Amino acid sequence: MTARAEQPVSHRRRTGRRRAVIAGFSALGVTGAAIFTSTMLSTASAASSWPSDTGGKPVSKTIPVSGTLDGGMKKYYGTGALGGDGQDEGQDPIFELADGATLKNVIIGTPAADGVHCKGSCTLQNVWWLDVGEDAASFKGTSSSAQYKVIGGGAKKADDKVLQFNGAGTLTVSGFQVEDFGKLVRSCGNCKTQYKRTIVLKDIDLTAPGKSIVGINTNYGDTATLSQIRIHGDSKKKMKTCTRYQGNNTGKEPKDLGSGADGKYCKFSESDITYK
Repeated sequence: MTARAEQPVSHRRRTGRRRAVIAGFSALGVTGAAIFTSTMLSTASAASSWPSDTGGKPVSKTIPVSGTLDGGMKKYYGTGALGGDGQDEGQDPIFELADGATLKNVIIGTPAADGVHCKGSCTLQNVWWLDVGEDAASFKGTSSSAQYKVIGGGAKKADDKVLQFNGAGTLTVSGFQVEDFGKLVRSCGNCKTQYKRTIVLKDIDLTAPGKSIVGINTNYGDTATLSQIRIHGDSKKKMKTCTRYQGNNTGKEPKDLGSGADGKYCKFSESDITYK
């Protein structure tokens, strides 16, 4: 059966705000993609460089990944059962990574369903989301020693969360860029099973509109460490940096306890955040 062409982007943000893709890495070949790493995302190029795809690949059933999958900068997008791009909970992902797996050099187009799920430790290297669906990536390992790494890449047009941290362990995000989003990272505020979560964000470019960089649950001992954070287009400093919540396991909306550095849970100094 002939695969359907990629579905058009749905204009689901109430603000109607869409950002044009700024010209970047045109005609990027597979060889070039394979060597493309976060080291190429310098401060000058970040927040302005988005890669071109090397072809489209429709996905009607979640792709399991163990070991390493190098997508060669192909654009994967949902179709059929994975053809949703809304905020409905419980959607299936485009990719599901086993413990220890690596996904790299991939563009996730639209519809994006629930993006990427990591069942344990994982690495997402040079992964790009053009229009985030429910979430871009969710981290679900249950071990306190789990390590989730997001290296390079970026995401656009997230109605709510970009990176959803449901499991235990440490999430490190570096060399990443995001624009037109709700929250970059959120430690699950009301999951049935809760954990202590450690979040490290470094060398990040965020372009407004955006509500907050990271949200954590202080009552479970979460911490967030921020450094080399650059915020673009937010001269009035409306974007919250690190928001502290009182999480729960009952499904209720968590209580907002305030935001900003406190030296214990939200760890950063004024010099770690710059406005462009």
